[in-house]
Amino acid sequence: FCFGDLNFRIADYGIHFVRESINNKRYNLLWEKDQLNMAKKKEAFLQEFIEGPLQFKPTYKFDLYSDVYDTSEKKRKPAWTDRILWRVKNLCQHASKEGEFTEEEQTISVTLNNYISHMSYGISDHKPVTGTFGLELKPLLSHPLVTLNPEGEWSAEHDVLISYSAAPELPSSAWDWIGLFKVAFRHVNDYVTYAWVEDDEISSNKDSKQVSQLYFFLM
Repeated sequence: FCFGDLNFRIADYGIHFVRESINNKRYNLLWEKDQLNMAKKKEAFLQEFIEGPLQFKPTYKFDLYSDVYDTSEKKRKPAWTDRILWRVKNLCQHASKEGEFTEEEQTISVTLNNYISHMSYGISDHKPVTGTFGLELKPLLSHPLVTLNPEGEWSAEHDVLISYSAAPELPSSAWDWIGLFKVAFRHVNDYVTYAWVEDDEISSNKDSKQVSQLYFFLM
């Protein structure tokens, strides 16, 4: 994401045409001469960035504590100086190994839900702009590296048993652990309880291993 006061102005058009277009809510008449839109046609690195439609009034320059454009001697021409841009880079390695995504598949997708200005704020000569986005993250691998299977019934009064199997390419460590988390946890440290894989292992075969002593309390 790239956002802030990017200071792009509206070129060529005079202040009277700009203000008349704004008063009539014909913002589309100004898009062609918006300096950011003009720059995106020439600069390759800017062409990678996406922006939502400018369906709101230019956010600069206002008299303080008002929704009136600049009435000072300079009478600056209104402009969309405050912008939110984004771009998505595909994180896939485009390798041909089995189980990996092809280059046509994006691992991250961004959806713009709304892109608006907030005219009620008056402490600055700019009006703030916000965007609300949906972010979807896809796994880099099509198959999980570790598969977990609870054994039997779980309760707060007894130790529980869990079986797991790991993909051959997953390196193991003495620091490996299995944690129990509540739904919608937000951080790896938000576990309710955990067990060290090596210390609490009770059985093992070529297909899976079993870990016990995941004792926990229901809150």
